[in-house]
Amino acid sequence: MELSSGEEGARGIFQSGNAVFMRNWPYAWALAEGKDSPVQGNVSVTVMPRGGGHGTSAPTLGGWQLGVSKYSHSKQAAAELVMWLTSEQEQKRRAIEGSLPPTIVSLYDDPDILRANPFIGQLKSSFDDAIARPSTVAGENYNKVSSAVFNSVHNILSGGLSPEESLIKLEKKLKGIKLKDTN
Repeated sequence: MELSSGEEGARGIFQSGNAVFMRNWPYAWALAEGKDSPVQGNVSVTVMPRGGGHGTSAPTLGGWQLGVSKYSHSKQAAAELVMWLTSEQEQKRRAIEGSLPPTIVSLYDDPDILRANPFIGQLKSSFDDAIARPSTVAGENYNKVSSAVFNSVHNILSGGLSPEESLIKLEKKLKGIKLKDTN
């Protein structure tokens, strides 16, 4: 059993029909629904699992940031490119052709986008429900926090520890990381 994989590795396993589900970014839907995909017509998308006291899903904030370097020799042309890439027309095209989520909220209700990629309408709630990525909270300790969480989940999935044991160890580890950097 495969317990870990990068985004493209996971997509490859899923798209070949060898996985029941996959956690990935929206671009993967367009590829899984491509005309040569073995799973075409059998793929669906949903929000992340709900948890916590109120049973809410917590998508992360993120995206493709665009900017113009102050060292650019073509600042005007670069700024024009950024403006075009972030235009409604271009975001709509990318949403239709590549299932890339737009940053313009009204596009989540666009009938052309929803016809091409029905799941995109579900992503609209991300604007209201999204939380900062753990890297925002963990700062320079993100790698330590990420490694601790990964190891905890891996221990559970591989049968090394029970979920209860693993979560107790994870809590101690995360508190240790926090205490170490606040003293």
